[in-house]
Amino acid sequence: MVVPQTAVLRNDITAYLSPHIRKLLLGVNTHLLGNLEEIRLRCQRPIVLKIGDKDYSIDGQSRLVTDLRHGYVVSKEDLYRSIASISDNSLYAFEEEIRRGFITIPGGHRVGLAGQVVVGDQEVKTMKDFSGLCFRVAREVTNCALGLLNHVAPKGIPVNTLIISPPRCGKTTMLRDLARLLSDGSGSVPAHNVVVVDERSEIAGCFQGIPQLNVGMRTDVLDACPKAVGMMMAIRSLSPQIIVTDEVGRREDVEAINECLHAGIAVITSIHARSVEELRARPLIKNLLDQGAFRRGIILSRQPRPGRVEQIIRWD
Repeated sequence: MVVPQTAVLRNDITAYLSPHIRKLLLGVNTHLLGNLEEIRLRCQRPIVLKIGDKDYSIDGQSRLVTDLRHGYVVSKEDLYRSIASISDNSLYAFEEEIRRGFITIPGGHRVGLAGQVVVGDQEVKTMKDFSGLCFRVAREVTNCALGLLNHVAPKGIPVNTLIISPPRCGKTTMLRDLARLLSDGSGSVPAHNVVVVDERSEIAGCFQGIPQLNVGMRTDVLDACPKAVGMMMAIRSLSPQIIVTDEVGRREDVEAINECLHAGIAVITSIHARSVEELRARPLIKNLLDQGAFRRGIILSRQPRPGRVEQIIRWD
């Protein structure tokens, strides 16, 4: 089941926009926003809506336009009133989120921040003089992974699985639904204790530590936690049978995956690539594949829609 994006827009997101932009968006014919993915506010430039694979703007009469030059131009007041709503008028309270470059709002939607980055001691300290916001709409597609369940958990036993695709092909949505199905149990697959290590707060969409998206009744979430650190924390203290995380690739991620395998914990994760050949061009990932760390590979595309399964690979 897909939650209608028009309902999401009205119920979750418009409250965090400036009054004028909120009024413009609520005036748009609702059926035109069914595949809304992003709302981008850039100071002194037109508002941009990403709907499917196309960019639109909104004119002063709440009409979608394909020529962005005819769209409503976001003012500095629009931007800062939106930021005030997102931060509940207290940027200081969101200092850590600002340092990471995004704030999660109720509903699990992520608001990316653009502006001047303040750096000290080779790390980001804060941001100021904001120039842009990107509202990324959390898209929950229940049962989208149901057809993969018997591949990921043959005979009811979960195996280490790598979901492979370019960006914006539905990897995170698929991971979320797999976490839910494996946590709750489905058909011949029993329920499992699952830990989601959600470094970018996208899988569970936590707001104040509480998952806003359904990741299952037996799932614990380590929100905003670096993947490698979170996997080791989970091993030590949360007794998972399965760990789900997103977009591995660093050396420390690979080392943590190996620790999970030695502990008998199944790992379900994702990586950006278009093919197995592209994966094997990365020495760290090639070593994981060569040592048999993963039993299944699932390649996704976004044609004709995000989340299309192109290929299921068995590495038994």
